[in-house]
Amino acid sequence: MRYPAVAGQFYAGDRESLMEQIDRCFLHPLGPGRVPEVPGDPDRGPRRIKGVVVPHAGYMYSGPVAAHSYHAVGEDGLPEVAVVIGPNHTGFGKGVSMTEESYYTPLGEMPVDEEVYERLRDLGLESDMGAHRYEHSVEVQIPFLQWLEEKAGRGTGGGMRLLPIVMMAQDHGTARKLGEMLRKALEGRDALVVASTDFSHYVPQEVAEKADALAIERILRLDAKGLFSLIRRTGISMCGYGPVMAMLEAVEPSRAELLKYATSGDISPMRDVVGYAALAIY
Repeated sequence: MRYPAVAGQFYAGDRESLMEQIDRCFLHPLGPGRVPEVPGDPDRGPRRIKGVVVPHAGYMYSGPVAAHSYHAVGEDGLPEVAVVIGPNHTGFGKGVSMTEESYYTPLGEMPVDEEVYERLRDLGLESDMGAHRYEHSVEVQIPFLQWLEEKAGRGTGGGMRLLPIVMMAQDHGTARKLGEMLRKALEGRDALVVASTDFSHYVPQEVAEKADALAIERILRLDAKGLFSLIRRTGISMCGYGPVMAMLEAVEPSRAELLKYATSGDISPMRDVVGYAALAIY
């Protein structure tokens, strides 16, 4: 079991408070403005959304933007398996790794999908709990997914399974290889790939908006390699460009949609801000 590292810090530390906090993210002025109507019918028809880009800061700051991605996912219908890819902030563990241990949050346990895990292991993706133990970029996505399950009437852990991946190596070649592995491992499965990233870090609002618009443009063009070239050329301090590239390579998208962009400065006045964006990939 992978127990939470940032409960009570990045998000509320008990069940009731966390459910209420996520509700507020959806209803926040920078959020979607309403909670999603999540269908519980497994025969609802095919889902359209194959991937999302979601921020991973504390819910106070990035939660309303994250809620836009999860609002779209909820109303599209929940997948069988959610692959959550986050960057490595801790420096622990392998360059790219998954884990077979369930993630636990104040909302309960979210089990790992054994079939996808075994397929990825056979394809050469390594398992390393050391990379996951203290990493927040994957963890903060799990309560939103569990909240959606509750809204679908399935209860926490009632159907959706998890495949968590942490990336320290974020070059395009590594992301492309991971995307290829995921395409093969997810064949025949109803999957959502969540790319966890924040955008510009600790720069003035106008600098963040200008730089992040360039990165978002590459994502909207479904241009993984172009995103990597932009990051290398300009030094935009986007922390999870590797997960975004891997997601784009994995889902073979036809189009992308920007759902919301905001910064920490839109939540609370500050000189230097962090950028957050929510995008849906179809």
